Amino acid sequence: MYKRSLQGGLKHLDFLLIDIVCLHIAFILSYVSRHGGGNPYAIEEYASISIVLSLIDIVVANLFGSLKNVLKRGYYKEFAMTIKHVCLVELLMTFYLFVVGQGSAYSRLLFMFFPIYYVIVSYIGRILWKRALIKWMSVKKNRSLLVITTQEMADSVLKNIQVNSHEIYHVCGAVVIDKDRQGEKINNISIVANQDNVAEYVCREWVDEVLLVFPNSPSEYHQDLVDKLMEMGVVVHTMITFPDKWMNQKSIVERLGGYTVLTTSINHATTFQLFAKRSLDIVVSLVGCLMTGMIFIFIAPVIYIKSPGPIFFTQTRVGKNGKKFKMYKFRSMYMDAEKRKKDLIEQYHMEDEMMFKLEGDPRIIGCVVHPDGTFKKGIGNFIRDTSLDEFPQFFNVLKGDMSLVGTRPPTLDEWDRYEFHHRSRLAIKPGMTGMWQVSGRSQIKDFEEVVKLDNQYIVDWSMGLDLRILFKTVGVVLGRVGSM
Repeated sequence: MYKRSLQGGLKHLDFLLIDIVCLHIAFILSYVSRHGGGNPYAIEEYASISIVLSLIDIVVANLFGSLKNVLKRGYYKEFAMTIKHVCLVELLMTFYLFVVGQGSAYSRLLFMFFPIYYVIVSYIGRILWKRALIKWMSVKKNRSLLVITTQEMADSVLKNIQVNSHEIYHVCGAVVIDKDRQGEKINNISIVANQDNVAEYVCREWVDEVLLVFPNSPSEYHQDLVDKLMEMGVVVHTMITFPDKWMNQKSIVERLGGYTVLTTSINHATTFQLFAKRSLDIVVSLVGCLMTGMIFIFIAPVIYIKSPGPIFFTQTRVGKNGKKFKMYKFRSMYMDAEKRKKDLIEQYHMEDEMMFKLEGDPRIIGCVVHPDGTFKKGIGNFIRDTSLDEFPQFFNVLKGDMSLVGTRPPTLDEWDRYEFHHRSRLAIKPGMTGMWQVSGRSQIKDFEEVVKLDNQYIVDWSMGLDLRILFKTVGVVLGRVGSM
């Protein structure tokens, strides 16, 4: 019987528990440093805040992935991640005290000591536990693994196992299935059998698990070998995808209908992370919709006077995985803007013509272009430069068509010109802001650079990244960085 490794939030439950213990140790040390002794848990206010801190610690660990790949991090990366984790805990705790209005009930000096002690104690706790785990795994490395592969792949496969799984498995031998190399060695691992006697070898020797790695789908002979191994009750691992081919993709094995499938995507998120992202979208978009209503009162008359017609501009955009939706904006262009676009096609500002950006665009309400090429901005330019035209998109976020942070949704004509690799930027919901917007906006003229930034966002996504982009967006909008 095979013991499956823990996945998701339970995978590093041991580190999470140690982190909570370290948090309480730091909390006690902070209290003692401030008051010279005593028991903080004997005081109701401090006992309550210690519980809140524990819950915040769990939220940060799961939401921001601070324990992800914890066993693979070196001393420096672990220290940096510990500081990041503690800062997030301190920030959320401060926000909590501000919301509930109880900050005055606690010593400010205590909460100055707390993050210092927490970083030190948590870092030491993580390092010591990692050392203990590595030592324990090296002692308990009693699962024998037989590797069966081909002549072409033998060297790389055995190196891969030796580097990535040496703490878990004892490689008892290897088998080259398409050539008789019995008695030889590859990377100091003995070739213990050939295709004719491999089943007999497994039957007679100490083999807990078998790994089969073939360049193509298993042939009829290979399937017969798998059947024999399964008949003997041996745990069999069969490679179903090459690790280097889609090295940036995330893969998980799951059930779909009655089939066991390998699910591969650019990235994946836990249910808790998706819930947190959607909750943030709803809360902020509700506030945004109220602000949109207030802006409408002032901006609607100006738009109508300068260009009679609808105040709102709706356009069909392409969203997540190709789903089309109506996107809303305050109208900043004249009513015939789309017709006039054809006449301006030769003045595309994007190098590869995938995104239409024109400086001094005469279609913008109030923008006057002089014969010498200079132009005078109007109310439409002001609306666009200050991003006021984007506010109605909060309704799209509330509906679920968009998110606060994501990728820029393409128009239908842009979508029609997409190549295969361009579509990857639609693997998530489009956003009101994103990597492109905080990295220069209209200053970035190469569409491939936009695609690269969007893909980088998808691969690196976390709630922490979303919050950083949102804060940067405020600075970009206020500073009118990259506006056109």
